[in-house]
Amino acid sequence: MKEMPTAIDGTLRKSFLRVPEVIRECSGINVFGKRIKSLVYTTDLAIVRNVNADAILAVYPFTPQPIITQALLLAADIPVFTGVGGGLTNGLRSVMLGTNAEIQGAMGVVVNAPTSNETLKSLSNALDIPVVVSVISEDTDIEGRINAGASILNVSASKDTPKIVAKIRKEYPKLPIIATGGPTDETIRETIKAGANAITWTPPTVPQLFKTVMNAYRNNLEHPH
Repeated sequence: MKEMPTAIDGTLRKSFLRVPEVIRECSGINVFGKRIKSLVYTTDLAIVRNVNADAILAVYPFTPQPIITQALLLAADIPVFTGVGGGLTNGLRSVMLGTNAEIQGAMGVVVNAPTSNETLKSLSNALDIPVVVSVISEDTDIEGRINAGASILNVSASKDTPKIVAKIRKEYPKLPIIATGGPTDETIRETIKAGANAITWTPPTVPQLFKTVMNAYRNNLEHPH
């Protein structure tokens, strides 16, 4: 392997967030010519601008709003996969939100587990960007999801994630799979070995990060990097 040159971090940006290095061990997912291995799970614009992930996974527990998608896409300098519903929001409204997201520049849209195959098919027919479908249990009808137009699966099943990923990978060797990696390098590596192509990483919150900064300032220390 060729030796990497010295990293360039700048003076003011040394404290940016770094995803776990172990994520680089996965194969990645190729979307429109870009290889994506790490996705940061956040809608916080400050984190969006200060993280070295390959892409943003922007889903949140409220009805999706185009103004939020617009703000994320305006702030981000990396691809954004944005939520368009699935539980509270579905049907025609999800399709309209998906169309709006594509027009604004999203790389893909994400729907939650309750999304019907009818809505999924309508989204897939309307959009030219991938539709990512969340999988939260091993009872999910994967074949039905694929037939309805799922381009990528996003497995988020807590401790059962590696088991579900392995099951899907055995049945669908070429299907792109994103999965939650868990809290440690070991759990991330387990998920990758199970067959995940890309890993979602949940960053610390801004209040958590700021607590470290303020503690340093109270002790007359420099800004922590």
